[in-house]
Amino acid sequence: MATPKRVGILVGRERSFPDALIAEVGRRDCGVVCEYAKIDVTRIDAPPAYDVLVDRISHDIACYQPVLKLAMLEGTRVVNNPFWRIADDKLFNA
Repeated sequence: MATPKRVGILVGRERSFPDALIAEVGRRDCGVVCEYAKIDVTRIDAPPAYDVLVDRISHDIACYQPVLKLAMLEGTRVVNNPFWRIADDKLFNA
């Protein structure tokens, strides 16, 4: 059996949308696991173990933005592209 694709949802206090998305993905039984994302923002040398990240919080909590950018560069697909959000990110000397 193939390894299931992993979807992580990065949220703040919001619960209605993430819970509904997790339930719907689980109901479909399509080889995808959806869960609240667990990301260590203090270690950028270990990208998140997700195939897709749904970003619902980095516009409020800026420390997630460089982590999401790194995840994209490592091949993770990020819904709500962090590269479109800020033009002057110091991490990339822009």
